[in-house]
Amino acid sequence: MLKGQKRWLYIAVPIFFFWFFGQIDKVGISVIQTDPEFLNALGMNGEDKNAKIGLLSFVFTIAYGVSNLFWGFIIDKLGARKTAIAGLFVWTLTMISSGLADSYEIFLVSRIILGFGEGMMIPVSGKFISAWFNKRELGRAQASWLTGNYLGPAIGAVALVLVISSIHWQAAFFMLAAFNLFINIPMFIFLTRNTPEEHPRVSKEELSFIRSTSDHNDKEESTTEKKSFAQDYRFWMVWVGMIICSFLFFGISIWLPTYLIEAKGFAREGMTSITSLSWLFALGFVLACGFLADKTRRPSLMAGILFGMTAVFLTVAAFIPNPILAGISMGLAMGCQGGVFHLSNMLMVKYSTPETAGRAAGLLGFTNIMGGFSSYIMGWLRDLSGGDFGTSIAMLIVAAALGFFAYLFTIKKEAADLQFSPLPVQKVNT
Repeated sequence: MLKGQKRWLYIAVPIFFFWFFGQIDKVGISVIQTDPEFLNALGMNGEDKNAKIGLLSFVFTIAYGVSNLFWGFIIDKLGARKTAIAGLFVWTLTMISSGLADSYEIFLVSRIILGFGEGMMIPVSGKFISAWFNKRELGRAQASWLTGNYLGPAIGAVALVLVISSIHWQAAFFMLAAFNLFINIPMFIFLTRNTPEEHPRVSKEELSFIRSTSDHNDKEESTTEKKSFAQDYRFWMVWVGMIICSFLFFGISIWLPTYLIEAKGFAREGMTSITSLSWLFALGFVLACGFLADKTRRPSLMAGILFGMTAVFLTVAAFIPNPILAGISMGLAMGCQGGVFHLSNMLMVKYSTPETAGRAAGLLGFTNIMGGFSSYIMGWLRDLSGGDFGTSIAMLIVAAALGFFAYLFTIKKEAADLQFSPLPVQKVNT
């Protein structure tokens, strides 16, 4: 069973749960912040209520983005496995401290530490994928862990609402700490190794397949050895695209539950349904992009199209009177950016080498810092406009248009370089 496919069990499965629970930790605040008891307990009320709510995501993403640079260098030195375990312990402790917080200031500090602890997620995942998978299966490998990135919040939104309504908002944080302590950490300790060469259960045949290349890939790797990813303008276009993607994704995802309740009049049950559906939209875009990117080898073109679709869906949400259709349109816009996030990470692995993947992923992860700006600016704009979301959505539409234009600079080069080559054949013992 799974002979010649152990990489999917030992690497893809732990990383799936890594993101499944980690993303609930990260965006669960968007659901928790709709609970009046939580807001009152931590003093988030008054005229600056929305700015205070936005500041929680702002400080988190600042710490998350900056620490990506730190973790990127650490991973290239210590390896992905030790780095993942260390980061998991940090964010488990912050989940506990968040549940025990009795003031806004203490909770704010816990979000900063959580951002630092989770900042290693993108570099760790990029490092593992780069070391453990063949170049021609990067799309499927990335999709396997990005599935957890979106399935986690889809299920987590429902679970968090149930826990908050039946127990207390503090119990939600303790539950998330338990998931990491009893599921994520043991998986990384017992299943993963930094490279397939270090793992005693990986066969020589599977290792040969992982390291095999086609003639086309040989040429690409030879070029990459002579030219660092930092010298490739396409990497920096992807980096700019990720800045905009982070701005859009965090802005939509953090404020979506509040938007549904306060702007569109949904009850908590309706909010939960559309929020979960929105994360499932993102999952669908990730799976579709993983498949299409491997088939068409046009990830830059696909990312440009997704930015254009995001602008269209946001415009529909801003003008359509039907609240259900407006909510679904916002969810589809968020889903499009999930697809962009997946394609960006795949391009990052393509433009780097296994030796530099940690640093490249760290630079890409740094772009999450923009998510904090979008969540805070949206809260600030809401306070200025008396709680209205109109100006915030207009800002997001402009950002989506900028993302579309950024990828126009890479599409022509991608088309010129396009050469189809056969997928290396994997030999499996029977």
